[in-house]
Amino acid sequence: MAERATNAATIGVIGLGAMGLGTATALLEAGLEVMGCDINDGARQAFESRGGTSVATPVELAERCSIVLVVVVNAEQVESVLFGEAGLVDRLAPGSLVMQCATVAPSYAKSLGERLEAAGLLMLDAPISGGAAKARQGRLSVMSSGSEAAYGKAGPVLEAMAETVHRLGDVPGAGSSVKLVNQLLAGVHIAAAAEAMALGIRMGIDPDTLYQVITQSAGNSWMFENRVPHILKGDYTPLSAVDIFVKDLNIVHQTGRELAFSMPVSASALQQFTAASGAGFGREDDAAVVKVYQRLSGITLPAANDEEGGA
Repeated sequence: MAERATNAATIGVIGLGAMGLGTATALLEAGLEVMGCDINDGARQAFESRGGTSVATPVELAERCSIVLVVVVNAEQVESVLFGEAGLVDRLAPGSLVMQCATVAPSYAKSLGERLEAAGLLMLDAPISGGAAKARQGRLSVMSSGSEAAYGKAGPVLEAMAETVHRLGDVPGAGSSVKLVNQLLAGVHIAAAAEAMALGIRMGIDPDTLYQVITQSAGNSWMFENRVPHILKGDYTPLSAVDIFVKDLNIVHQTGRELAFSMPVSASALQQFTAASGAGFGREDDAAVVKVYQRLSGITLPAANDEEGGA
């Protein structure tokens, strides 16, 4: 077992993607000392250009950090960051705090909390929501659960990164449970917004007009209002990718299987995102789920001729 660190002076943020980079920058601008970590050179350079310091591997954070935010894609990456060959768990000082911010299965979050407690570490189950813009502004919603000691240590970080902190329980798992409900709704709403726009276009309605009407009517949703402009502009630059919802809705169904709980509406949304990924749109913005309808019905999406040669 590697020797553990004995003191810490910085907050580590592992994962400098859209959400992680924004969060790390918000912490930095709040006056906290922050060290970012990402295997991607460009991500590290982006954070350094904002005044932060960065390293390429999690183990390099351990000697300087007593609080580490894990802002990665999935449970497999969380496992690697914490327990892999260059992982943190054996190297952080006792009493250090791990804030687990990725969307993972509640059962995994609960188990992770138990394993970290056994290793002498604190864990805050702290999945985040709000998108890259709110991450950058320090205005995220944090769905959290953990011990009083974990909350006490996390206080300055939560204050800097979040507009709202929901305290949902005293053990890890509750935060991830609520985040899973949020992701179920978000995925269903995006898929429904795409289907609604595709239907309107198929009926010959001007898509911009349709957007204006729906956003002022009872059928509106936050996701409709936020994602449909991507469709209207024909801009599928990924802010949150199709494959993220393939992952998250699969976690929804993994949890449903564990509970013997049927979710037919979210199952349908998962199939649409899976179809979009299978058609080659997995790394595009999640609004690209609308392209499934383009393939099925031959509708012409805004800017489709420029983007896909009219396919």
